[in-house]
Amino acid sequence: MKYKKRVIDDLLDDYLKAMGGVLIEGPKASGKTTTGRHHSGSELLLSSAATRIEAKQLLALEPRLLLSGTTPRLFDEWQVLPELWDEVRTEIDARGKFGQFILTGSAVPADRENIFHSGTGRFARLTLRSMTLWESGDSPGGVSLRELFDGTKDVAALNSLSVEDVAFAACRGGWPQLISRTDDNALEYARQYVEAVVNNDVSRVDGVKRDPERVRKILRLYARNLGSQTATASLLKDLADETNTSFAESTLRIYLKALREIFVIEDMPAWKPNLRSRTAIRTADTRYFSDPSVAAAALDIGPRDLLRDPKTFGFVFENLCVRDLRVYADSLRGKAFHYRDKNGLECDVVLHRRDGSYALIEIKLGGQEAIERAAATLSKLADKIDAGRMAAPSFLMVLTAVGRFAYRRPDGIFVVPIGCLQP
Repeated sequence: MKYKKRVIDDLLDDYLKAMGGVLIEGPKASGKTTTGRHHSGSELLLSSAATRIEAKQLLALEPRLLLSGTTPRLFDEWQVLPELWDEVRTEIDARGKFGQFILTGSAVPADRENIFHSGTGRFARLTLRSMTLWESGDSPGGVSLRELFDGTKDVAALNSLSVEDVAFAACRGGWPQLISRTDDNALEYARQYVEAVVNNDVSRVDGVKRDPERVRKILRLYARNLGSQTATASLLKDLADETNTSFAESTLRIYLKALREIFVIEDMPAWKPNLRSRTAIRTADTRYFSDPSVAAAALDIGPRDLLRDPKTFGFVFENLCVRDLRVYADSLRGKAFHYRDKNGLECDVVLHRRDGSYALIEIKLGGQEAIERAAATLSKLADKIDAGRMAAPSFLMVLTAVGRFAYRRPDGIFVVPIGCLQP
């Protein structure tokens, strides 16, 4: 099968030229193995039980035989054999060359006591998320974030995605196995993904057995709080009200930590800019799943349900946009943040690059009234930035689900359907 190019491919190539090894992490089924194999010269796939047994024996007897092979050498699902980490790190030091190893993993190692060295100076880290709409081919793109950061003002693109298309894409998710699938059977994948998380993955991460029904209810509760900074204590109260059972806050935190370590949930940190006033900035993370389909599956809803419930659709759509923007931010050497202050002024996403440039982005399903409100919010936040202490934003954008065109408003704010966005 022909390899489908991913946004992180160029970044992975750059890291292999600069570091001895690259660690690719991310959710199960996001394509880490496929991407790792595309860039490697030899491989050892530790997802095979027989291979794991042989590899463990060889690691104890003669680790260099395990590490030999055409470079970059791929170790897939390395976390099931955590002792491998230090052997790879030692070999990188011994060889003194770049681009020697690629490690992929869909969970943080359960047994971290056997890892002595952090890997600092030897490994670069990459997150491979599920496919963006541009990667999967659902969207042709047309509006490049890179070009907007470079200063282009000419934006004109035609959106080919209907609101029904966006609802379906959100519920199907960006799983590589499903690209080009438009039938309702594709929606079952996310439901089974959640079942695997509930019944197996969340316990396997550290070997601690967890109650599947509790996990299921936590996922559902998380889905109902998408895009919010709801405190853990508030989540705990809602959980207790729904289950009529006691649930310690420490226990909930442990469950959430396990879900993070298998890359099911991925919260967004707060942005802390220099402002003209002394406005207090809220620092709580915003709650999201790694892929919007997990939220839809946790709520047991499909595209038609989203179309009938614009409020829920708005939050699931926001999760879809956040996933895509995170992928694009990585390729631009940046990160995605959110902003909220004590006065209630919010910005859904701030793309902040390593060079200090940044963009402010509001996410709305669509409609002129919603776009106007979003534009007003962006302008208000941009005016609060202390231009003497940090640069002005490179651009302001309203990202929508619907709309026939991407365009630049007279006030300079870009209005871009998600079906037109690319890195």
